[in-house]
Amino acid sequence: MKNQTQVFAVHIAAVDIKNDLNYEEEIKMSIGGKIALFLGGTLFGSAGFKILSSKDVRKVYTHTTAAVLRCKDEVMKQAELVQESCSDILADAKQINADREKAAEAAFIEESAQV
Repeated sequence: MKNQTQVFAVHIAAVDIKNDLNYEEEIKMSIGGKIALFLGGTLFGSAGFKILSSKDVRKVYTHTTAAVLRCKDEVMKQAELVQESCSDILADAKQINADREKAAEAAFIEESAQV
């Protein structure tokens, strides 16, 4: 029984040492991976900055912004037309209600005169 206990204890110690080594390797790999990601991000960021600051890309941005401004102006014109139409509809609706109210008053006066 002592031999089995000793073998089991040695086996547990070996597993613990193996787990400790795996943990240290994981830490090294994760730090190396993080460094690689940082360097890759820095490289792509620098390249992106160079590309975005070039004259050709600046022309594209300028033309795109001009197109967006033209689109905004057109949308504002259409919104104005819709507002004007809504104002006309509102005025017409108010006039219809006023006419109906006058007609109802006239009908009421006629009914009261007949009684």
